Amino acid sequence: MPPTGPRRWPLLPDFAASLSGALFLLAGIAGLVPGPAAAALAVAGGSALACVRLAWLAGVPPTPAATRHERAVGWAGGSATGRRARRVALSRRVAAILDAAVLVAGLTVAVLPLSDRAHRLPVALVGLGLATPLYATALFRLPGRSRLACRERLRRAVDALALGVSLAFAGWVLLPAGPVPPAGLVASVGGAATLAVLVTAALAERRRRPGAARCHAGAGLTLGGLALLVVLLAYDAPDRALSAVAPPVLAGALLTAAGARRTSAGERPHRGAAPAAWPRLTAPAGIAALAAGVHLGTVGEFTPAAMALGLSIIPPIMVSELLAAADQRHRVERLAASEEWLRRLVGGGGDAGEPAPLTRAELVRALPLRSGGALLLVDLHDDLAPAGPVLAEVGRRLRAGCGAHDLVARVGDAGFAVLTDLGPVPAYALGHRLLAALAEPYPGPGGIMVHVRASIGLAETTGGDPEDVLRQADLARRRAVQLGRDRVEWYDAYLEEQLVRRLDLERELPGAVARGELDLVYQPVVALADRLPVGTEALLRWRSPALGTVLPAELLPVAADLDLLGEVGWWVVDRACRQLASWSEGGRELWMAVNVTPRELAATDFVARTATALAAYDVPPERLVVEVAEPAVGPELPTVVARLAGLRSLGVRTALDDFRAEHASLAQLRRLPIDLLKVGPHLVAPGADGQRPLIDVVANLGSRLGVELVVEGLESDGQVAGARRAGCRYGQGFALARPATAERVEAWFEEFPSPSR
Repeated sequence: MPPTGPRRWPLLPDFAASLSGALFLLAGIAGLVPGPAAAALAVAGGSALACVRLAWLAGVPPTPAATRHERAVGWAGGSATGRRARRVALSRRVAAILDAAVLVAGLTVAVLPLSDRAHRLPVALVGLGLATPLYATALFRLPGRSRLACRERLRRAVDALALGVSLAFAGWVLLPAGPVPPAGLVASVGGAATLAVLVTAALAERRRRPGAARCHAGAGLTLGGLALLVVLLAYDAPDRALSAVAPPVLAGALLTAAGARRTSAGERPHRGAAPAAWPRLTAPAGIAALAAGVHLGTVGEFTPAAMALGLSIIPPIMVSELLAAADQRHRVERLAASEEWLRRLVGGGGDAGEPAPLTRAELVRALPLRSGGALLLVDLHDDLAPAGPVLAEVGRRLRAGCGAHDLVARVGDAGFAVLTDLGPVPAYALGHRLLAALAEPYPGPGGIMVHVRASIGLAETTGGDPEDVLRQADLARRRAVQLGRDRVEWYDAYLEEQLVRRLDLERELPGAVARGELDLVYQPVVALADRLPVGTEALLRWRSPALGTVLPAELLPVAADLDLLGEVGWWVVDRACRQLASWSEGGRELWMAVNVTPRELAATDFVARTATALAAYDVPPERLVVEVAEPAVGPELPTVVARLAGLRSLGVRTALDDFRAEHASLAQLRRLPIDLLKVGPHLVAPGADGQRPLIDVVANLGSRLGVELVVEGLESDGQVAGARRAGCRYGQGFALARPATAERVEAWFEEFPSPSR
């Protein structure tokens, strides 16, 4: 299945078309509507719906999202891009041919009530004659079709022969006695042969290529319905009987469209799928037995020719059973050989031995042998020599952490695969145990201890195509790398969407500053005592033409990975200082807060460049507030302290954002040179068991340290009142003012009678 998946058509139109068709069919059988009109009305809705869908498939170009997704999962790139383009073009041509075939079949039935009885048989013959080559051309050109092995061609030929003979026998004994009209003879014999071939192909492909199987089944139903129409008209059947052609033609049209949807979306053949045996072996016998029973009940005896034709069904059925038994025997032998190969791989290194190396093809071969388990791909991120002692120790630890029947193999230079019988939840727990084992230090050259970071992607192997399972595990592994490594990621469909989104961000973000796509919105900060604005916080937005508005939580991690944090951060400081200078010209003494990360602060020229921006716009240093989030400070505390001290030496004020008020946070607060402390509204709520709110403790400590408190995220008047009662001086949140563009914030300022402080 392709990344974006096939276009999911709603089921309501199919249900409505089928229901209306059934109602018109019942009306025709009951004699309320003439038979030709009932057939035409019953088929009209479904055929029109199928034609519209097929026309959409024939005309729609490949979407950019699908192209991006295939690049994300490794289908596109190089020659694969050309193959995909050719497949898309072929799918569109096939959809156009199928559209024409469905249209011809629908029009053939639709013109019945508009034609007199003398012209109906020629119309039906022309319709059948046009639809048959159209369907044949489309089915032979369906994407994914491959050359069949001699054994498979023989099996299909025998199955088609058995089914064709049984259908011919049914037609022989069920048609009225007497001379057979030439048109009826051609339609019945040709229809039986065509239907047998198409049904056999549909049954053979339904596990390997479900979309192609639906197309074959739809073609069989449609052509079978048209052949039935020719036979009925050749025998001059009553009008009421013509209603019988509606169900197969209607179902065939909808099935054809559904199959074309799957094939055009790029379904990949499921290799090694065993064909279903029981319909192929029992359907011919069942059809013949049913037809013989009806004939005995109505006529009472068989002619010698009919008996000979009935007995001729037995040889192809017997040959088909022999071929099925031989196929099963070969499949069992291959499975036994594969199991033996897998056991050698599992036990080849012993419990403490080094895992055997596997190629991608060998790993794909091993996956069906653990169809009820999970695949874990382990990726190492340190620069290790492929044959080094550290890498060998990694393999031994993985072997020791897995079960005796699990397959642990080397894949690539610094990657491993674990194939286990465990279900997804136990396999997820196994992944975390393996991460813990790999995290222990390794003795390296010269007595130096080496630490290895790993990422693990997990995918279930139940019922999936081996190539898809491997692709899914690799996607999960790549997502684990993106999210920071040293983690296990479990594949699901949403993960693919996240990966595609991440790749889109990585592609579009470079150059966003130069293209003028970054923007700032401003959220006012007010004094809680009189609700007058005292400052604003600059909030970054990326207005991407391709991706829409991207918020900092999504933008900044990508910028950090692409080493663009400095470029983006300096743009924010420059734009904020420029806006602050513009507002200051109106006499408003506001401050402007900008958010920075510890990585930005770590730049050696951060303080100097900040001073340059202030001087460029003639902004007083005390009007700029540099905020850093408290949870990010811990690992970089010495650097953050030094940079904040440097900013304060310029006169720039500093703030600690997202203060958690934990024990470690309170101790850390004494070391940080800050002027403002920003806390969340949860600190304002009353404590457990009637204790005073935690904000009182923080406010008391802030007062002693000379730090002003800003309560952010205030969304109700109750929270605002609680922050004010606690002695907090400033507040920020939706209950006070929402973030807006500079023009709207400036208009909001105009509502206040005096300049802000």
